[in-house]
Amino acid sequence: MEFHHVPVLLAECLEGLAIQPEGTYLDGTAGGAGHSREIASRLAGGRLISLDQDPDAVKTAAQRLAGLPATVVRENFRYADKVLERLGVEGLDGALLDLGVSSHQLDDAGRGFSYLADAPLDMRMSQTGPTAADLVATLPREELARILNEYGEEPNAWQIAGRIVREREREPIETTGRLASIVAGAVPSAVRRKAKNPARRTFQALRIAVNGELDALSEGMDAIFAALRPGGRFCIITFHSLEDRLVKQRFKQWATACTCPPEFPVCVCGGKAKARLVTRKPIEPSAAEQEENRRARSAKLRIVEKL
Repeated sequence: MEFHHVPVLLAECLEGLAIQPEGTYLDGTAGGAGHSREIASRLAGGRLISLDQDPDAVKTAAQRLAGLPATVVRENFRYADKVLERLGVEGLDGALLDLGVSSHQLDDAGRGFSYLADAPLDMRMSQTGPTAADLVATLPREELARILNEYGEEPNAWQIAGRIVREREREPIETTGRLASIVAGAVPSAVRRKAKNPARRTFQALRIAVNGELDALSEGMDAIFAALRPGGRFCIITFHSLEDRLVKQRFKQWATACTCPPEFPVCVCGGKAKARLVTRKPIEPSAAEQEENRRARSAKLRIVEKL
């Protein structure tokens, strides 16, 4: 199927990057190349490096960026520093991360990201390594509950994990439909009556675990920030509280000069801030964009500038 993904907060990202035509930029999450294409089209003498771990996205981005000053590489953005070194890129004037799962990955039922269609329980963005089915088949109840609690903030994590362990002994859990049904059977009836699907948090948690998303984000942020030149902008779009909290804390850390304990009466560390916050509060999509693209509703954009 065609790779369809509507770029979220596009105008806000382009403004936030403060693009210089001769600059060097990184899009760490190419997806359908929506952001990448707009960045590359504004360059004259500059260069865009566009990364994605999903082979479908890489193929699409290469097609959609043909003829533009852009290089597409299949790689997880957590290894951005290694890609830049390999390409001989000495510094970046701006970088963008659009986190989470793409519309294409959700809409292609065969990828196993969505609880709305019955498909193999996969969830691998890179299409390599262990699947979500592998995790639910092998992890003990305690570890499953931890994943659901930490990555999905699921209040019924222990009950769901217990139901998964019991059900997999009866028959392997290999499809999204069966997992969604198991989750629905494990939560209180009041939860099932709510508008949001009771499997939503479980699917999010397993997706994050399968793809190592939070570790990748932490490592990737450090690698990309280190590659920025002074004045370089870093824009990150998040879609759930775990990502946003991590980005907010890291940006605040970079923008804080003194690291002395709060009980010290005066600063003795002589620390210097590495960045300034361009956005004190996250930028959220307009009502019009949320109406047009329902998947934009939870998006938050934070921007920092390296000093």
